[in-house]
Amino acid sequence: MNTELPTAPPGLDLDRLTTWFADEGPGAAGPLTASLIAGGKSNLTYVVTDGVSEWVVRRPPLGHVLATAHDMGREHRVMSALGDTPVPVPVTYGLCEDASVLGAPFYVMERVAGTPYRRASELAALGEARTRTISTRLVDTLAALHQVDPFEVDLGDFGKPEGYLARQVSRWKKQLDASYTRDLPAADQLYAELAADVPAESAAGIVHGDFRLDNVLVDDHDRITAVLDWEMATLGDPLADLALMLMYHRLGGHAGGGLAVTDASVAPGFLSEDDVIERYAQGSERDLSRFGFHLGLAAFKLAAILEGIHYRYLQGQTVGEGFDNIGEAIHPLLDAGLTAMKEY
Repeated sequence: MNTELPTAPPGLDLDRLTTWFADEGPGAAGPLTASLIAGGKSNLTYVVTDGVSEWVVRRPPLGHVLATAHDMGREHRVMSALGDTPVPVPVTYGLCEDASVLGAPFYVMERVAGTPYRRASELAALGEARTRTISTRLVDTLAALHQVDPFEVDLGDFGKPEGYLARQVSRWKKQLDASYTRDLPAADQLYAELAADVPAESAAGIVHGDFRLDNVLVDDHDRITAVLDWEMATLGDPLADLALMLMYHRLGGHAGGGLAVTDASVAPGFLSEDDVIERYAQGSERDLSRFGFHLGLAAFKLAAILEGIHYRYLQGQTVGEGFDNIGEAIHPLLDAGLTAMKEY
């Protein structure tokens, strides 16, 4: 008979976690076991169970990381604050900022049933009608988030919304400059147009920072059951979320599934870009008259991120396949940003 205890996944001391669960967490009916469900350079996510109940534990990546980039307290705070709003988020059960328990801060939340759809092939299997329903509800969820008054949910000090757009233009220019390997005239032109004409910001709201279909869970009835991955959340101009989501869609369409983060938007039945904007406008009171700027900024941001990956590829610092052509994906993004600045 095999009596070996289950091996804990990296980054999780189950004995210490079990003690913390009993003393400060949700409690447990017995010893905990766990499995890693998401890892890498992003925050680590584990499913933890006592054999009766299941929870999710989130902690920063292993090794030295910037605390501001993997702020467990920030994720825990925003989800806890949104618990009584129309925005679906997991129930949070506790935050541990004592690094002696697991070697880093962590928090515990509800395990929510649902699928994070990423690929068009996954949605195609559901059919056009269901895909349209899911994409419509995705937009409605984003609009609902942006309707939340930060002060009413005790998030009034969650960020510095004044000057948010100008800071974003400056930040991503610095990121692009830090990854310089080649001339990108379209990037220079897009930056110049963005910096020269920063619009007045809409009313400050909660910005998710990386809102897209594979960062939400969808149940078998095509309902959004949870919005996840709040590590980049802040206060600012919420139109940044809408624009970034649409630029992810454009990247998926141009680059194909191999290079894009997600190509879900090319699935038959998924709302078109114009449909997304129209649906969002119906559920939001925000002024979209300068939305072209936001699309241009989103394109500039994604291009800077991709150029950073391209830089690391040229330096031999990437692991795995699919990076050899990623530099080419930047060009249609920049063109899309320049076009959007003129069209909207």
